[in-house]
Amino acid sequence: MSNPYLDLTEEFHRGRLRVLLSSGQAVVVHRLAIMSKDGDWILREQQSAIDHVLAVLESHGAHYRFGAPLALPWLAGGWSSHFEFAQGSMRIRTDFVSRPPRIGSSELAAMWNSAERTGSAVVGIVPLARIKLTNRDKDYAVVGEIARLMRDPADQLRFSRSARDLIELARAHPDLLTATALERPTLAAVSLGREALEEALDRERRVLMRTSEERLQRYQQAAAAWAAVWTDVAREVQGWPLRRAHEHVVQRATALLPTAVEPTP
Repeated sequence: MSNPYLDLTEEFHRGRLRVLLSSGQAVVVHRLAIMSKDGDWILREQQSAIDHVLAVLESHGAHYRFGAPLALPWLAGGWSSHFEFAQGSMRIRTDFVSRPPRIGSSELAAMWNSAERTGSAVVGIVPLARIKLTNRDKDYAVVGEIARLMRDPADQLRFSRSARDLIELARAHPDLLTATALERPTLAAVSLGREALEEALDRERRVLMRTSEERLQRYQQAAAAWAAVWTDVAREVQGWPLRRAHEHVVQRATALLPTAVEPTP
């Protein structure tokens, strides 16, 4: 059976690379999962890319779900946009960002350059591991499996979730361990043995999850006024073609949803 999210990816970048398939569906493509229930894409931060994606979604009868408008000001502020449509008996959910969390501007530029060079519209395994450092406990097992696909031992040291694997890597690459420990302090526990390292990995996971949760809470708080009127907005545009609905959603969100969310001091 074909994957509708891969089919959508082809539609989104027909004629030009406009999106990178990310998160759960990228994990599927890298053969670390059988399926994922929705689709996530990183979108080029360009009006032409937005227009194309909206046109594709409209052709499928998509409508907005709660989130930010798919528009440059909100994309640049790190917001995500969400849509849904029916395909036979399936409910297709699509999510878009242009600046994914935990990915810096230089890494994001490198991701697009790599995609242009290789022709691949799927997020590579190293940035994918960073993206999956979420507030969801189950994602850390995924990150550990992603790390085992990495070719560079330094990258494996940065992302592995296995104490046993890290001890083996440290034994084989002691010079890399010293350098990488500056980026990942948890690696200092390698010399203390497996039990101490497992405890350090658990503490690291909890900190990463809290950091992700705190980021999401900032966006949820910033969206409170928008959330309060969303049911009315959705009702106002019900049945409209997506691009007409999009214009109305942007107009309504402009006064209620800030484009930038400041980090907690």
